[in-house]
Amino acid sequence: MNPLKNRLIAPAAAAVLIVLSSSLQSRTWTSADGAKTFEGELQSYDVASGKVSVTLPNRKRMTFTQDKLSEDDIAWLKKNGGRSGGSTTEVKELPDELPDPDGGDGDMSKPVQVYILLGQSNMLGAGKPSTLQGVAAEKYPYLVDDAGEWTVRKDVRNVRVMCSGTGPSKDYTNDWMTIQGNIGPEIGIGHYVGHVTDAPVMILKSCIGNRSLGWDLLPPGSEPYEHGGKTQPGYRGTPNDPKGNGEPVQGEWYAGCQYDGDIAAAKKVLDDLDKYYPGAKEYEVAGFFWWQGDKDMRNAAHYEMYEKNLIQLIKSLRKDFDAPDARFVTASLGQTKKGSQGGDGKILDAMEAVAKSDDPELEDKVAFVYTHPLSKGGSSSGHYGGNPETYMNVGEAMGKAMVE
Repeated sequence: MNPLKNRLIAPAAAAVLIVLSSSLQSRTWTSADGAKTFEGELQSYDVASGKVSVTLPNRKRMTFTQDKLSEDDIAWLKKNGGRSGGSTTEVKELPDELPDPDGGDGDMSKPVQVYILLGQSNMLGAGKPSTLQGVAAEKYPYLVDDAGEWTVRKDVRNVRVMCSGTGPSKDYTNDWMTIQGNIGPEIGIGHYVGHVTDAPVMILKSCIGNRSLGWDLLPPGSEPYEHGGKTQPGYRGTPNDPKGNGEPVQGEWYAGCQYDGDIAAAKKVLDDLDKYYPGAKEYEVAGFFWWQGDKDMRNAAHYEMYEKNLIQLIKSLRKDFDAPDARFVTASLGQTKKGSQGGDGKILDAMEAVAKSDDPELEDKVAFVYTHPLSKGGSSSGHYGGNPETYMNVGEAMGKAMVE
């Protein structure tokens, strides 16, 4: 099953997103300086922010601010944006403190909004629920009800699968969002994204520990490069054959082997949607979350290429899941302070640079979370001592970053 075109969640300040009917969409657009024109179908116009989303004839979606358009186009948007032929979707305002889940189901007339979580063991999660039980009422009150029992979100599905490389994947979690077993950032993410989304939500985690972006998770399109007098493999290459032939290497670990496995495992879930979100018929991949870097920080050939590889990762994920406008949130390692000159600092800098990029494919679509102030001690290699507050704090911040 192919996902529908992505519906962007508006900022938490939460203006109304106006989606026009197809009879109003097709037109010729002109750039602000009048030098260029293009054909496209208007998909959405956010009156408050001025953001415009247009689908091109090749079915790729382009999102930009209205100041890129001519005065006539802007006037047309303002005049036609409220035509009754379209529909409106409101996104709730993000409160200072989340309320307990209301126990209601998601609106199954709408496609499931899927958020895919990727990375290594930090994303996998080692937060201890027994410790969380003692602080939840005070610090994360939406996690527990008046009787002290874990609350359950029945509008957010929590799914976790895992594989090693391209080996068979295994289901570990397939249930409504609640606390059961060790936690990662998915709990905070799921509650914040679920609260503001007026459609069913799936948090889909597909990752395993001890994997690097520069090798195991290297995305499609990555080419071999020289570092320290050695040729580093490109996607589906090996040390002995850095270029490869574009096909998976049989019987041998190769660059991107875990990328291939994680993506295949996630797609397997989406291909059997009703099993993982009962009653669901359609879905859209709305965004990606990425918490990773512990292995790359130990290898200069990897951390020095992290920014380039991260950009390629974002582009590859959007292509693989047919989600050209999907938003992307990345988070630094908890022990890393800004200004660090080590490999961990280089990775933090790379993440922040990508989030600040003015590349049209990245601008306003990528967010970065600085996690050092959120961490309760320990380090990524020690899984933060299993402290659940670190995982909750980082998850909440990543969820907020996605909707804001």
